[in-house]
Amino acid sequence: MKKKSKNIKEKIFDEYSKLALEENGQLKSVYLFCKKTNIKETEFYDHFGSLNHVRDQIFCQFYNNTYELISNSKEFSSQLPKEKLLSFYFTFFEVLKLNRSYVLLELGEFENNIQKLSILKGLRSLFKKFTTNLIEQGNASKKSNFTKHPSKIFSEGAWIQLLFLMRFWIEDRSPGFEKTDIAIEKSVRSVFDLFDNTPLDSIVDFGKFLWEEKIKTN
Repeated sequence: MKKKSKNIKEKIFDEYSKLALEENGQLKSVYLFCKKTNIKETEFYDHFGSLNHVRDQIFCQFYNNTYELISNSKEFSSQLPKEKLLSFYFTFFEVLKLNRSYVLLELGEFENNIQKLSILKGLRSLFKKFTTNLIEQGNASKKSNFTKHPSKIFSEGAWIQLLFLMRFWIEDRSPGFEKTDIAIEKSVRSVFDLFDNTPLDSIVDFGKFLWEEKIKTN
């Protein structure tokens, strides 16, 4: 029964993303979606409350696929928080790359559209839990309370960082999205330099990189 339930959810994800691309996102109702995909409405509502719920959960699935991949690696459990965040980002954007057409349909120019951001609520919740755990791991290794950092502030900052990187990736036209890889490395190094109170060379370096990219695109 559990396997059948999983198969139905995966079918809904697959059919929704394909149909959304074919119809340029103009899916009007659950009734029409089910009619076009031969999915029973009762089966749909067993798992989702609306089409927007499906959209939200597709991005949650991107997160789940990413976390499953990185957590199954032998090195993950012994990695430092900084290395875990890098592993997450690199893997997450590989998952997005496999679904780039759909992501561009849903999130193109999302920074100017609050409605588009609303379909990332589930992803935001999952990602903030992940990054909260990372900062708590980092705090556990610090002897003084003065050097520990509030996990809520860090997780919110990490979420803003992820949104920035997603926007950067959406606009990236470099071969293999190599500039996104550079942005990931520099931004993560900058954030952890701030939290570790180390010299700010990496932040200056990251700022120069962003400035140079902005000049190229203008």
